[in-house]
Amino acid sequence: MTFLEKIRCLFTFGQGVALSLPEFDDASDPIALFDTWFNDANKSGILLPEAVSVSTCSKDGQPSSRMVLMKSFDERGFVFYTNYGSRKSHELEDNQKVALLLHWNVLQRQVRIEGTVEKTTLEESANYFNSRDRGSKVGAWASKQSQQLTHPNELKERVKQFEQEFSGKDVPHPEFWGGWRVKPHYMEFWQGRTSRLHDRLCFEKNDQTNNDWQTFKLHP
Repeated sequence: MTFLEKIRCLFTFGQGVALSLPEFDDASDPIALFDTWFNDANKSGILLPEAVSVSTCSKDGQPSSRMVLMKSFDERGFVFYTNYGSRKSHELEDNQKVALLLHWNVLQRQVRIEGTVEKTTLEESANYFNSRDRGSKVGAWASKQSQQLTHPNELKERVKQFEQEFSGKDVPHPEFWGGWRVKPHYMEFWQGRTSRLHDRLCFEKNDQTNNDWQTFKLHP
């Protein structure tokens, strides 16, 4: 975090308690509200406001969570990228239900998202992959994500192998690497308040096939 970002965090710390939630009705759009909150998080100086916890569940019901970076969002959902051979991808293949959590402590805000997933198109995945730095591209080829290393130097050796293989040319997009789009059916906007009397503004889809949302608030 830069010195300027530290100063901004210092002056914005705790301001979430004073921020009000917008007026809402059944015509409100949670994606538009998310866009506003995400912009607020960007302006606050928070390091990596796009960091999001992704929770999946195995076939036998064991949940697991990990932090990833959300790379885009729109009315279709929230997108992150990974190796399709990773544990999270295998679990998402078996069980398309997923939960996301973004936490912006400086603003005393959280956003909880529940939904189902679909893979991004090959074109979307390739376009994002091609925007990455070269080291990250090579790393995607080198890492057999979530698999055990056969020996301590295996990853370094594989990085060297693919650096040599792609020397002097563009690193191609591997088909085993791409995006997951989380299509939300429930979103909760949590705003911290004094005395732990927090605001919890919720949106829930009435019908998974359309974009109609029911709105309500929960006790903290």
